Amino acid sequence: MVAAPCGFLPELNRFPKSAAPSVELAASGTSSLGMEITMAWFLLFLAGLFECGWAIGLKYTDGFTRPLPTTLTVISMVVSVVLLGIAVKTLPIGTAYAVWTGIGSVGTVLLGIWLLGDAATASRLLCISLIVAGIAGLKATA
Repeated sequence: MVAAPCGFLPELNRFPKSAAPSVELAASGTSSLGMEITMAWFLLFLAGLFECGWAIGLKYTDGFTRPLPTTLTVISMVVSVVLLGIAVKTLPIGTAYAVWTGIGSVGTVLLGIWLLGDAATASRLLCISLIVAGIAGLKATA
């Protein structure tokens, strides 16, 4: 293998990951790939929750003039993107990004209704349920 200058190319032996579990894991009924995928979905879910946090946090920063809400919002932004980045090491990028933004959208709308008094009309709730259905569909087909 030829070394890439300055590490710009990913490790060639890293992808695709083998779907065959080891003999020890197969005997125990646990697949390391299955555990990795489950952890990736969990991290993606957490990333979506942090996305809700920074989206709602924007409202409380008052245009980034309040130090504590601004700091918490920026921390939520960073954590959300880092968790997304970790999840996409395992999950397809299109699916992960759509689910991440969907969780963030649904959570932000619901928190806006609960915390900020945003309208909770039937049409808004119907649209949110369609996003939830899309998230579930993407998860089921990934």
